[in-house]
Amino acid sequence: MTRIRKNAGWIAAALSALVATVAVPALAQTEDAGYRTPANSIDWHACADTDFAHMQCGSMQVPVDWTHPGAGSTTLAMVRRPADDQAHRQGTVLLNDGAGGSSIEQLRLAMHIHLPAFAGAMTQNFDLVAVDPRGVGHSTPILCAEPLKPAGVSHFPQNQAAFNALVSHNRAFAEDCRSRNGQLIDHVDQTSTARDFEAVRIGLGEKQLNWYGIHYSTLLGRTYAKLYPGRLRTMVLDTALDDTGSPLTRVTQEAATAESAFNRFAAWCATSKDCALHGKDVAAEYDALVARADRTPIPTGGASHQPLTGEDIREATQDYLTLSGQAWPDFAKAIVKAQAGDPMDFTHDPDDTLDPVQVQVPACLDDTPPVHSLAQLTQLGKELARVSPHLGGAVRSYKAIAGCLGWPTPSQPVKAGAPVHGAPPALILQSTHQALAPFRAGAAMAAQLPGSVVLGHEGDDYSMFLVSKCALEATNRYLTTRTLPAPGTICTN
Repeated sequence: MTRIRKNAGWIAAALSALVATVAVPALAQTEDAGYRTPANSIDWHACADTDFAHMQCGSMQVPVDWTHPGAGSTTLAMVRRPADDQAHRQGTVLLNDGAGGSSIEQLRLAMHIHLPAFAGAMTQNFDLVAVDPRGVGHSTPILCAEPLKPAGVSHFPQNQAAFNALVSHNRAFAEDCRSRNGQLIDHVDQTSTARDFEAVRIGLGEKQLNWYGIHYSTLLGRTYAKLYPGRLRTMVLDTALDDTGSPLTRVTQEAATAESAFNRFAAWCATSKDCALHGKDVAAEYDALVARADRTPIPTGGASHQPLTGEDIREATQDYLTLSGQAWPDFAKAIVKAQAGDPMDFTHDPDDTLDPVQVQVPACLDDTPPVHSLAQLTQLGKELARVSPHLGGAVRSYKAIAGCLGWPTPSQPVKAGAPVHGAPPALILQSTHQALAPFRAGAAMAAQLPGSVVLGHEGDDYSMFLVSKCALEATNRYLTTRTLPAPGTICTN
């Protein structure tokens, strides 16, 4: 996600993984394939934080390991904003993100830009509850001392020694994380996170959830629907991901999609004076910067960040391509600043509510490793360079693959592709040109949720509820009446 630099684009993040619920009497407990979800209550109190004035802050305990619920617990933190029109309240919208994003911090940024002013029925008719997923943000967070990728370690190793150094570091990183976080490090997988939200549903006293998820949370919502048939009333899935193919197929498609987004950014620069590189060959300028940094890493001017290589710049690029209105101008400025010797804008994810460590650790649990040797990784790198000559395939999925080599905990992937019975027909919002997910991923998700409709959005952005009036109206209509748009509809505004 991209930060919006504290304005409108971060409403996107604030609504990342919205989930709504309809209020009915609480259930005492639920059983599922041998798993028992305890009916733990949520401890609510008035928020002391001024950003959350007149809201409630809460926490609840869930098992670290759902297969052994008595073997320790972890804390989930949440914030609740009441619906504006309590007389016509229809339920609760549960804000959740997963994969390293703090929904509470996203809600904070949304409140700074007056969230109710643009949300319509979503805030008028629904309570908002922002929940930080297990291991993330204000919940018990995963914190590690080892860097994800220290100086001298490459995700694109050129020889056996470099490959061995990568694998050795990944193992050291995992062991450091385990020593500091205990068994939680092995249980931040998608399935465990979905089970947490069932516990939240029970704690809220809701019979059904209406799920609004963005990016990773589209998979999380699908997984929740599979584990708990009938618990969802509606599902809004914004920028759906496709995990039905092999990891190698997925990373290749993602690399091609991000490369297309880069080319669209370069074309925008050629026509827009809002681009700091306007009038220049943007692709050539970017490639020259990357090549220069690979030859001589660019100092960051402080001990807190190592000098940046071209690989570092390429790995930071994808998230600058996700929101054209805000992130594209920032990306152009970041390139110009790095050319002048200041690469700091490439030292952090543009999403300031996203923790890279809390992104990487779940990735090592959710996907089966597709490569195991230098030869396999090199072959993958060559294919990615073919479909992504500027970014070189340095996208999120590839960073996860390289960063999980040697990971000591076996992966726990979710089986995907089969129809999910007991799930409601979903509204899937998918931009035609998105750096994080190809447009066809929407159809792949729809195929798993019978009766679902993909509402296309002509453009480059995710969080279409925020950037498209058409998508916003369709979303609120669906949340309140469960009416889906006609199949094949494309939003142009």
